[in-house]
Amino acid sequence: MVSYTFEQHLSIPSKQPLTQRQVIMSVYDLKTPSFPELTGLGLKLSAGMLGNPLLQSLLAPRLLRDAGITRFRTLAFDEDPSFTPIHGFEDQPLDFVGGIIDPIAEFTSSLKADFPCTRSGVMAYVHAYQRGESDPVEVASKIVNAVDKNNAEPQSMNIFIAMDRKDLMVQAQASKQRIDHGTSLGLFDGVPVAVKDEFDQVPYPTTVGTSFLGKKPAIEDATVVARLRSQGALLVGKANMHEIGINPNGLNVHFGAVRNPYHLDHDAGGSSSGPAAAVALGLVPVAIGADGGGSIRVPAGYCGVLGLKPTFGRVSEHGAAPLCWSVGHAGPIADTVADLVLAYSVVAGRDPRDKRSLVQPQVTVQGWDNADLTGLRIGVFNDWNHHSDGPCSNSCDHMVEQFKGAGARVKAIEIAELDAMRVAHSILILSEMAAAMSAYKKHLKKMGAGVRINLSLARLLRATDYVNAQRMRTRAIKIFNTVFKTVDAIVSPGSATVVPRIPQGFETAGWSAISNELGSMRYVFPANLTGFPAITFPGGYDNNGLPLGIHAMASPWQETLLFRLASAAEAVVERRNGVRFSVL
Repeated sequence: MVSYTFEQHLSIPSKQPLTQRQVIMSVYDLKTPSFPELTGLGLKLSAGMLGNPLLQSLLAPRLLRDAGITRFRTLAFDEDPSFTPIHGFEDQPLDFVGGIIDPIAEFTSSLKADFPCTRSGVMAYVHAYQRGESDPVEVASKIVNAVDKNNAEPQSMNIFIAMDRKDLMVQAQASKQRIDHGTSLGLFDGVPVAVKDEFDQVPYPTTVGTSFLGKKPAIEDATVVARLRSQGALLVGKANMHEIGINPNGLNVHFGAVRNPYHLDHDAGGSSSGPAAAVALGLVPVAIGADGGGSIRVPAGYCGVLGLKPTFGRVSEHGAAPLCWSVGHAGPIADTVADLVLAYSVVAGRDPRDKRSLVQPQVTVQGWDNADLTGLRIGVFNDWNHHSDGPCSNSCDHMVEQFKGAGARVKAIEIAELDAMRVAHSILILSEMAAAMSAYKKHLKKMGAGVRINLSLARLLRATDYVNAQRMRTRAIKIFNTVFKTVDAIVSPGSATVVPRIPQGFETAGWSAISNELGSMRYVFPANLTGFPAITFPGGYDNNGLPLGIHAMASPWQETLLFRLASAAEAVVERRNGVRFSVL
């Protein structure tokens, strides 16, 4: 067992006994905060109480204690703050030494003649168009019909906040013309893609899942959208999301709950709920999401698809709503590893309009499909992995055995101070979202009650909390860098909880289940705090037929290693379909 405690770097005030310090810092310490689950009238009343300054001051001590913030305030740090998790790299970028890597060309050259075009992936569209079996106009029409029909159902999926049918058909006609004339823009030409309503996309407004933002249409695409459009992608519409992305569930009081395609009474996860469900439904093979605390990976796991949170700065945030600057990441969601890799190849790379993206090595996907894991070192923290529902931990244990069978070496590890990392991440994302919303105080009552509760918690935080959370980020990066000196990847369940059922009464106020939400984030938040890359991919199904995800995290710029793990898993996991539309 390898243990990383870093006690020499973190000083605890003398009022805390040394024995307690040693216990806290040397063993698994991640807490399960206890908060009541609220919906309907109870949720509205709670939001109102926290919005009252007097009542808030009376409730604050317990709320801060239960959230772990009171204890966090007793810690003292030697580290300087890291206000963004920018990572360097050892090798010189190839374009500085005379060579430029084209990751799309790398991907294309990796495809074999017998490459399987299953599950209506990107290459299935390419081949269908080449053979004249379908065309972008037909596909666009089928998508519109499927969405319209589903929206009329009693339990509609609520995938899209907006879909401009005229714009979609104009795109489809142009794509069909290019394909017919042999002037295709790339593999994505005519392939439908859904974009989370957190990114600017002409001609839509960007609502971020609210009822009051986005009153004017975007005049310019976000960089991720522009790069897909340049490849000819059919941009279907703006996909649903949790309001301002502040919760990892798919319940939006303004635009409806995004339902799980495997069981309509269950949640799709969030906050990139619409993108993940759109992929799982077969409406699109690829979608673009955003991830500040698992918001790509949690819904991908719940919906039985794949989601990548790249290294911080790997994918441009230009044109993304400014919600959580230091923990937010743009990334792809896809139905297969190949589609995830292709989407990543298109959207990743430097963008002069996002300075955070300029400090990165060349994007490469070479070897992405190498499922031979011989020599790969996988770290497993069993105390962490087993702090979860049985189906989640069992699925992960089984996948680790599959990786061993593929040649990987499994090593038991410990990761210290996870609870302090959890609190630091919570402080950062809540503080930054509260700052982002501070200009819209007059609209606060228009937000769902669950959102208002989270923003009320943010108002209890201090400037010192925010700075110390950034110092804890520096410390967390040190801890994980040391872990990754002995292992290449850390594998865990995708979530500590099985997919939850949608509660009754959420429509009027929303849903606040902070304890459950923290469970769904248990394995994903460190990658947001540190900026390290992470992925969720299918790992099987529970006894109710609901998907179980597997999570893997690697050191900065090692996205291709994560693709290899997902490829190895894809080779052994039998995929099932939930509700699925045929649009090709």
